[in-house]
Amino acid sequence: MIPIVIADDHAIVREGLKRIVEAVPDLAVVGEAADGSEVMQRVRDLDFQVLVLDLSMPGRSGMELIKLVKAEKPRLRILVLSMHQEMQYAVRAIKSGASGYLTKDSAPALLEPAIRKVASGGAYVSAEVAEQLALGAMPGNDAAPHGALSNREFEVFRMLVAGQSVTGIAAALHLSVKTVSTHKANLMHKLDLQNPSELVRYAIKHGLAET
Repeated sequence: MIPIVIADDHAIVREGLKRIVEAVPDLAVVGEAADGSEVMQRVRDLDFQVLVLDLSMPGRSGMELIKLVKAEKPRLRILVLSMHQEMQYAVRAIKSGASGYLTKDSAPALLEPAIRKVASGGAYVSAEVAEQLALGAMPGNDAAPHGALSNREFEVFRMLVAGQSVTGIAAALHLSVKTVSTHKANLMHKLDLQNPSELVRYAIKHGLAET
């Protein structure tokens, strides 16, 4: 039996994933989480093998949450289930400690083999992400400027593009407004952007805007 915790801030998504997982005899959902705090609570309180994790949840989320989970339980396997198809998310997730990356528009039939692969100690990425990773590693393919952003800058970038204010981001990430403002200034400089409109256009161009 492979015990699993599903973390997503949308109840209907969690229920759908739970039904897919529990249709398989030797997979069992032993817990759910709707935000970063609940994820850490489940990690501390429950004994399970695989965390199916949405990258975008209230509170601590994304790469920071992956690192916190791995710091708490290094042997826990994490399968990221994300709406983002752009390779930057997959690369950052894997480097942060995730064992697999699956996009939400992937066929439901891929969820079971992905869980089994990471549970057995392997790594799993969807065919689409694997292709993007391979293309990005080929000589002559210049890395996009956002590849130079730190994980925190990338998180702030993602939240700015989603329309959140500096104050709102500070509250969500448990940072000071001054710190978030500094991250914003740094990422705008690295991307050579002058205003929020250019930031949004950049995100759309590179497939980083949530739809």
